[in-house]
Amino acid sequence: MPELAVIGFKDTTTADQVIPELEALQREGLIQLADWARVIRKADGGVDTRQMTNTTGAGMAGGALWGMLFGLIFFIPVAGLLIGGAMGAMMGHLSDYGIDDKFIKEVGKQITPGTSALFLYVVSSTGDRVIERLAKYQPTLIRTSLSNEAEQKLRTALEQANTTATA
Repeated sequence: MPELAVIGFKDTTTADQVIPELEALQREGLIQLADWARVIRKADGGVDTRQMTNTTGAGMAGGALWGMLFGLIFFIPVAGLLIGGAMGAMMGHLSDYGIDDKFIKEVGKQITPGTSALFLYVVSSTGDRVIERLAKYQPTLIRTSLSNEAEQKLRTALEQANTTATA
């Protein structure tokens, strides 16, 4: 069953450094993510969010393709391309896959200014190996959808890994 975990970092750059590590872990089959989102809470309180899936761009590309195909049928391919691209972008922007945007914004506002966090929608993982690889970034568990017992085990494992990484 997929689980959601929000892990925090002590500065605004670390979450961006962890993303390539997560991608490497996925290629190695140690973790499978359905989605992720990176949130940076700037010192001025502003929130910068980046998600794994850009639904606006994907919608625009798909809409442009279909619009151009229909445009070719009616001998107006450029108009079809433009209209299809605009409609696809709008539909992509309105659709939401993976982690709920409202949840990301809500938790993002609670993150301490000058820090960052990753929202991970985990389908499966080899927990001990993933924690071992992420320990050097000194993550802190902020929120999770795990049971209380599983969450406590994860917190303990992260704390032990952080202690080992800093020693």
